[in-house]
Amino acid sequence: MAEISRFCGIVIKMYPEDHDPPHFHAMYGGNEALIDINTHARFAGYLPPKALGMVVEWASRHPEEPMLFWDKAQNLESLGQIEPLA
Repeated sequence: MAEISRFCGIVIKMYPEDHDPPHFHAMYGGNEALIDINTHARFAGYLPPKALGMVVEWASRHPEEPMLFWDKAQNLESLGQIEPLA
């Protein structure tokens, strides 16, 4: 799993060759949620509401990068980093 961003104690990661739908993993305080890249909706797991709100805001500020990273992860390419939420 590759860490692609970190902010406010939240870690955003992607797994190579992960299952559909395109998503990323958001981790905070021992909790983990899977977030759909296209809708920014949580479809599995749990994050506290404030942390989930920050994750959605981060995803909204980066409308193209998560999907580009998803495609790279599916092809086992190096991902790099996406700017954190400031």
